Amino acid sequence: MAKKIGVLFGMENTFPGALVERINGMEIDGITAEFVQVGGVEMAKPCPYAVIVDRISHDVPFYRSYLKNAAMTGTAVINNPFWWSADDKFFNYCLAEKLGVAVPRTALIPHKFYPPMTNAQSFRNLEYPLDWEGIFEYVKFPAFLKPHDGGGWRDVFHVHNPEDFFHAYDQTRDLCMTLQAAVNFKEYFRCYVVGQEEVRIMAYDPRRPHAERYVLEPQVYPKGLLARVEKDALTLCRALGYDLNTVEFAVEDGVPYAIDFMNPAPDADRVSVGEENFQWIVDKVARLAVKKAKTAGKAMEGLRWSNFLGGETPKKNVPKKASAKKVATKKAAK
Repeated sequence: MAKKIGVLFGMENTFPGALVERINGMEIDGITAEFVQVGGVEMAKPCPYAVIVDRISHDVPFYRSYLKNAAMTGTAVINNPFWWSADDKFFNYCLAEKLGVAVPRTALIPHKFYPPMTNAQSFRNLEYPLDWEGIFEYVKFPAFLKPHDGGGWRDVFHVHNPEDFFHAYDQTRDLCMTLQAAVNFKEYFRCYVVGQEEVRIMAYDPRRPHAERYVLEPQVYPKGLLARVEKDALTLCRALGYDLNTVEFAVEDGVPYAIDFMNPAPDADRVSVGEENFQWIVDKVARLAVKKAKTAGKAMEGLRWSNFLGGETPKKNVPKKASAKKVATKKAAK
């Protein structure tokens, strides 16, 4: 029986087309790829795709609900739309702490302004006034004020003292924010993790202009640093259950601190990530989608929330021991 792999996307121009072309270029009997086409969705009706690679549902609620129905009726969705809907970055930091992965001190901060359809009575359980002094003493400055579930470096503020904080906080509208200790990093990595098995460690510099952040010059790193980054990236993605993610590490005094690892539709644009990284991610996601297509067809297993966390996947889906592929130009110091 022929099986189709669908790519669901928005404003991206390079990755979706390259992914479809790569899958079809593999010429696997009975498996083809195309851009998803969807209209009105009948409840509990299976969709025509064995696998859907989701690049846009975080911005489009209609797509997210469509994918949940598709997953429940047998489509393998990359990434799991149920857990992605529930996840947030503050939870990620808490989970990392429990897993033994280094994370900066982070505090959850209430909304500055009331969210829609709420008022003062909605917050009768909220301590007032907040113990700002205690929060600042715990996190310490400098720090970053950023949304608890945001992305793309939107609404992120670098604050150096209480005055900076309150000036930034006043601009956060009704967003729920986190205050996170800044890492005075020497090295910084952005890691693709695919299928909870494959890792691509990329040198990255968030201080550069966006189009120049992926560092392509050869680098030398302390012994063991890349191995720990690989291990921690896999630990986080396996616990969260993401099949496609990026994990960012800021390294201070030899310790890689995980500062962002809720990126289930990570940047994969040819221009921004560079040709080598682009070809790697296209190839790995293509192979993952084909692998899932070969076994797709049954209703998604383990839809209970408890099975989404802690890496408690069914035994037949437990990933094999990973063999991470490092960027060739980046060699660890001996």
